[in-house]
Amino acid sequence: MSHEEHHFIHRAGWLRAAVLGANDGLISTASLIVGVAAASAGRSEILTAAVAGWAAGAMSMAAGEFVSVSSQADLEAADLEREKLALDQDPHQELDELAAIYVERGLDPVLARKVAEQLSAKDPLAAHARDELGLTDEAAANPVLAAFASAAAFSVGAVLPTLAAFLAPAGSTIAIVSGAALVFLVALGALGAWLGGAKVVGPALRVGFWGAMAMAVTAGIGAIVGKAV
Repeated sequence: MSHEEHHFIHRAGWLRAAVLGANDGLISTASLIVGVAAASAGRSEILTAAVAGWAAGAMSMAAGEFVSVSSQADLEAADLEREKLALDQDPHQELDELAAIYVERGLDPVLARKVAEQLSAKDPLAAHARDELGLTDEAAANPVLAAFASAAAFSVGAVLPTLAAFLAPAGSTIAIVSGAALVFLVALGALGAWLGGAKVVGPALRVGFWGAMAMAVTAGIGAIVGKAV
């Protein structure tokens, strides 16, 4: 009877950026709308704030993710260059290091040495990158992909509460946007967990709880500032 396992670690890079961006777009835009509405602003001011928040947030997410992941990519490249230099200068010492890694993972010394030798014969740099540095092609940093995924996901997340605010009857913006945002957040948390192969209930409730907290705090601040000015 055949048994096939399905793993989702290859999705980690873009999934993290996409879920983070969508959550941020939903929570920040919904909180902004609720806060402005709590300050007794009109429909025009609310929608203007929502669109401005979407544009600023999407660009901020893209720039921040690009810089962050670029720094990670630079670090990975520098480590690989140092490993390549070490392999050129002292291949025997590097082979000993690789064999020692396999011994620590449970192989006996003789077998560990054979494994290290065979892997090094094929591609020593790849073997050291994977087993000494923990770097693989699947998990390699991709700044452009991460930036695009974050900006696109933020935009998708921001559109949902903005559309709810646009369709909400006068005087019910806070209730409609808050309720819709919570539904979207719970659904997004469940979707992200499902795409990652994890259980959906915990992540969905976690995202919904913190989204509700963010909107409640922003609504309170908006109401206080609105009355003060």
